[in-house]
Amino acid sequence: MSEIKTLEMPKWGLSMEEGLLARWAIQEGDSFTKGQEICEIETSKIVNVLEAPFAGTLRRIIAQQGDTLQVGAVLALVADTSVSDAELDEYVAGLATVKSVTPATEATGPDVVAQAVGNLPDVASTPSNKPVPPIGQTEVPASLQGITDVTLVNATPHALRLSARLGVDLKKVRGSGRDDRISVADLERAIVAAGGRIAPPQIPVRRSKIPRSHADDSQVSATPLARRLANKLGINLHDCRSSGSRGRVSRDDVLAAAALLDGQPQTGPAQENVPATFESIPLSGMRRAIASRLQMSKQHSPHFRLTADLDLERLLALRKEINSEVPGVKISVNDLLVKACGLALVAVPDVNVQFDEVTQSIHRFADADISVAVALPDGLITPIVRSANRRTVSDISNEIHSLVTKARAGTLKPEEFQGGTFSLSNLGMLGVRQFDAIINPPQSAILAIGTCEARAVVRDGQIVARHQLTVSLSCDHRVIDGAPGAAFLRELKRLVETPTLLFIQEASYAR
Repeated sequence: MSEIKTLEMPKWGLSMEEGLLARWAIQEGDSFTKGQEICEIETSKIVNVLEAPFAGTLRRIIAQQGDTLQVGAVLALVADTSVSDAELDEYVAGLATVKSVTPATEATGPDVVAQAVGNLPDVASTPSNKPVPPIGQTEVPASLQGITDVTLVNATPHALRLSARLGVDLKKVRGSGRDDRISVADLERAIVAAGGRIAPPQIPVRRSKIPRSHADDSQVSATPLARRLANKLGINLHDCRSSGSRGRVSRDDVLAAAALLDGQPQTGPAQENVPATFESIPLSGMRRAIASRLQMSKQHSPHFRLTADLDLERLLALRKEINSEVPGVKISVNDLLVKACGLALVAVPDVNVQFDEVTQSIHRFADADISVAVALPDGLITPIVRSANRRTVSDISNEIHSLVTKARAGTLKPEEFQGGTFSLSNLGMLGVRQFDAIINPPQSAILAIGTCEARAVVRDGQIVARHQLTVSLSCDHRVIDGAPGAAFLRELKRLVETPTLLFIQEASYAR
């Protein structure tokens, strides 16, 4: 057999476990050169382009646009035109066979190829004296049955829900993800390895119903898989929602339309008890990552919060003077707060820490790498200002502007948003007076910043109007106690209310 190569889901960054195939830049039969753009892949944080690691001809696309696959999953096959389709089919079958018999202890990802071509785990290994369950039914061996204590396992939300529905004890399943995290694929592999069976995906059978729309749907934006499935089921794409990537009709949209049109009469009076109309929006990769990380943070990190009011009169006056007198410089209150937080973290190093749950140790840092939360359409991302304690305010301002621009364009590099020793989240521009933020693990603290507003305060026994800012510090009580947290806020208040200290520190670093 001639040489057949594979294009696989890459791993961009230590925390990447899966990616969404957003767009193919080439099609089956196209030749490409090394370094040419092959496809766009959306991770939980960024959209990046997969460049060809070698030259060749794309012969078989395995993963469709809109599919979410784990790192290492096969995306496509590359081979010379002399390789026949039969050889490609044999190669794909070989990949599926190898993955289906690989022990769970050696598995590194889900059987993506088997799922893509519709293959199911081989049940020939089922003991002969054990009745074969009906097609479409999942069988869980008794050795895996039990109740899962969710506080004792590291599993994805999907795996937790599936284990509860099937009655599988996840403590008996070995995870292949980061920190041995258990995925749905790990759960299914464990069931098959123990002699059980996984039900094949159910595709609804189209009954003889007339579709509501007869218009030409050839121009409707849809994934190739969705279009083929719609033709098979007799579904007009105009009758489908568009919840896929880039506003396209996905496979799930076609299946939902099939179930809806088959279950509702085409004519007749309106039915009673019609459920309220709603829009079902699938979670993006970024939204899933945010949900998983922050849920883990709330479950594992005992949060406590400290609040302080900062007087910004002198800081606002100094900012106005700098922006009006120094050419080419436009600093914001947020830039000054990042600088102040960097200096306060160095002054109170017990807050500038991360908690390593694996080694049960505290990592204390000499410099303050501050993550700044940036809102995006699909969620938020936290690019990092490295060594904020050593940077000038104008340098911090330029750095934040550059990072925010990259974040909104989806071009941040992994090293620009992974890590950090402390986070800062500012909702003041939206008029929020005060809020509590959730810690971004493995960091141990985050500062929530509200809006700056004129308030009535007492100065020298007189009630006067002063510009005040409320900040809330969320701390992980496993590694930060109340006293260090209070000391940090005290130092931050001193720096903000005496803003010349921020520039005295700059002068000392310059020397």
